[in-house]
Amino acid sequence: MVEHRPILTFVTHATLILGALVLAFPIYVTFVASTHTLEVVSKSFPLLPGSHLVENYLRALTVGPRDVGATVGTMMLNSLIMALGITFGKISISLLAAFAIVYFRFRLRMVFFWMIFITLMLPVEVRILPTYKVAADLKLLDSYAGLIFPLIASATATFLFRQFFMTVPDELCE
Repeated sequence: MVEHRPILTFVTHATLILGALVLAFPIYVTFVASTHTLEVVSKSFPLLPGSHLVENYLRALTVGPRDVGATVGTMMLNSLIMALGITFGKISISLLAAFAIVYFRFRLRMVFFWMIFITLMLPVEVRILPTYKVAADLKLLDSYAGLIFPLIASATATFLFRQFFMTVPDELCE
């Protein structure tokens, strides 16, 4: 039975509203800062939007930041190329590895599966320096391949594809 407690309802809603405001405030401050000049933002902490919205956004889209040297469009294109490359590479490699582990009978296949599975316990921080060293040795630094290839190996995707393949009935495979 649901009891009606108006004070508890008020406290619950007030807590939720306060939490939403705390989460939304940094986004609001970022938007307001983007409507002011750099000098105004550096000197004070404005909470009301400024008059340089169109000017700042056009500059970001066409010229880009002074110290980066790339426009937002270039950065978005780089992100798109990386995301698509990593996505298709990760799916392809993981799908093939899981298919081989489930459907091909070879010695040490479970050893190979557990070697892949154990890599789930390695945090990214442990793999950063070896990954950089391999990319540097292969002369892949400052290229899309150097950004994409180290990230396409995925133990999680291999495990999930393996679990799916194990649920497919043998009759359907034949």
